[in-house]
Amino acid sequence: MKKPLLLLGLLIPILGYSQTPTQKQLEELTTQSWHHGLDLLKEIVSMPNDATFPEQIEVNIAWCEDQFSKRNWTSERLDTGGIPLLLAEKKEPNATKTALLYFHIDGQAVDLSKWNQESPYKPELKSQEKGGDWKSIPMSLLDEEYDPDWRIFARSSSDDKGPFAMFLTAWDAMIGANLSPDYNIKIILDFEEEQGSPLLPAAVSKYKNELASDMMLIMDGPRHTSNLPTLSYGARGISQMTLTTYGPKTPQHSGHYGNYAPNPAFLLAQLLASMKDEEGRVIIPEFYDGINLTQAEKEILKSVPDDEIAIQNRLGLGRTDKVGNTYQESIQYPSLNIRGMESAWVGSEARTIVPATALAEIDMRLVPESDPVRLFELIKEHIKEQGFQILDHDPSDEERMKYPKIVKMDYSISYQAFRTPMDSETGEWLRTAMRRAFDEEPIQIRISGGSIPISPFVDALGIPAVTIPTVNADNNQHSPNENIRLGNYREGIKTILSILTQPLEPKSIEKK
Repeated sequence: MKKPLLLLGLLIPILGYSQTPTQKQLEELTTQSWHHGLDLLKEIVSMPNDATFPEQIEVNIAWCEDQFSKRNWTSERLDTGGIPLLLAEKKEPNATKTALLYFHIDGQAVDLSKWNQESPYKPELKSQEKGGDWKSIPMSLLDEEYDPDWRIFARSSSDDKGPFAMFLTAWDAMIGANLSPDYNIKIILDFEEEQGSPLLPAAVSKYKNELASDMMLIMDGPRHTSNLPTLSYGARGISQMTLTTYGPKTPQHSGHYGNYAPNPAFLLAQLLASMKDEEGRVIIPEFYDGINLTQAEKEILKSVPDDEIAIQNRLGLGRTDKVGNTYQESIQYPSLNIRGMESAWVGSEARTIVPATALAEIDMRLVPESDPVRLFELIKEHIKEQGFQILDHDPSDEERMKYPKIVKMDYSISYQAFRTPMDSETGEWLRTAMRRAFDEEPIQIRISGGSIPISPFVDALGIPAVTIPTVNADNNQHSPNENIRLGNYREGIKTILSILTQPLEPKSIEKK
């Protein structure tokens, strides 16, 4: 593949394209912009972006501001009391509709020792060997060659800088072809998503007039595991809880005090085990109340082409929990997950002691039908029924003597779930664009299992929201060796091009 001529990162205008490019024309535009898109991707992932280091995030914010300025967009920082949000806007003449796009630019922290390359912030091109290992190959190969299965490894290459680079590439390709959307666009960039976006809900309420739009498009997350074009109409919310149980005030010799001093690790294990049955279902009464899938909804879930055996093989599972009959059914319900446990010491540091404390970190994924405040109250009642006194602080000596079983409980709610009806106008508009790009119906996910901080926008702005995932599902997001498959990056550019050029005015939206 020859590298096309670029001027200042923008395509030379291409004449002869209709305002709504055909599938072939979308492919041509994607090909023309390919190397420009790769340059943007390599540039954006080369900036460290751990939100625990504000000085790193400042570099990323400035870079994004510069990118918008080069494209004649307006942008402003929205003060949150901490790391700001960045709102960019591009108005189109005579447009009456506005789409709000969401990306996040921060990334998960990195453990350099776990990455199979010099640095997570020095992108490397890799190909997969027969044994499954990934081997670095010269980035210069991309000047003349293209293999859709090659991958670029770097932090945030998929989550979520890659999709933002796709958008910038698609925008430049569209403008270079003398095309433009028939609607206004606002983009909100979040720089603390991997920290749970703690300041986002208040900021959305504060700036609801500036954010006002007709719909929200979330450019985050992986495609379905089949890697076919995908739309997702919702995402589970997330809340978290920490439980701490107590034994002796300090760790005690297990020979002297074993069988005498209650072990807090056993107390905690018994408490946690009392919350679920052997098939993984939460047995706290009313935990699943409100979720009643209709037959029509079950048919929608069945239509998602999950290969359950392949999923189980990939995860190494000989059985699955029975909350739902299938993977898709299972994520329609709230979850109760132990994400970490700690008590005393293990491995080479193990000691023959009765521990002083045991701790469990728990997360709950939420669905629209589940009120997290109600769920926490149910959990509290269940804990009390197991004979525990619940505290919000470490127990005093008096409390230790008064209550036989004590648990400290801390909890918080990050954000709620959201779900947009599949038959909404927004859904049909996006399906029309993607049919034009790929000549097939996209896979439709009723709600995704992961969480993204979108419900504050949906609640405050009163708009529908749909996720347009583009990256490969096996991208190692949040983990060492995060990557993006070149075929996904290329199809992501085409996907965004199709949406940017899909008429949104009511008279133009294709009806079923």
